[in-house]
Amino acid sequence: MRRKKPEDLREWCYPFIFETRLTCDYEILTDELCCHIGVVLSLLPAGFDEIRADLERLQPLIYHLNGSVRGKNGIFEQDIVWLKDRYSHYQQATSGRVNGFVLPRGPAPVPQLHLCRCTGKKIVRMLVRLEEEGRRFDETLPRFANVLANFFFVLTVFIKARLGTEEVPYISINY
Repeated sequence: MRRKKPEDLREWCYPFIFETRLTCDYEILTDELCCHIGVVLSLLPAGFDEIRADLERLQPLIYHLNGSVRGKNGIFEQDIVWLKDRYSHYQQATSGRVNGFVLPRGPAPVPQLHLCRCTGKKIVRMLVRLEEEGRRFDETLPRFANVLANFFFVLTVFIKARLGTEEVPYISINY
């Protein structure tokens, strides 16, 4: 049975919440990521002004990513270029610090950034599922979302390096 929109707007948290297509799930994931970034911003220690500026710029881009499946595309090549440049900046600043898998731990906001990274991966997977469902969208979306997930990881490495926190390697017994 398909649910109908309630007459009482207090019983309706999102205009598309009763859809059965994956578009709404995608929009909820991107909203979740934007909220996670808000948490990171609230926990970011003093002296991390460039990360703060990057995350403040990212939040509206995440909402552009959100609306780009149902509405007009809002993620453009210059957004990907900017994000790749920021990724490279933090990666170069921590060159040689991580050479394999590490456990997702450390002082705040490192765990919260790992949650951003995981949510970014979920967004990429949801884009795969949306495409499989027949939804068409600009190729910039999965490209941006993939870089985004990687960006959050490199931020964890950068923050831990600046705070003098060691990375804890993860040695797999599976591979």
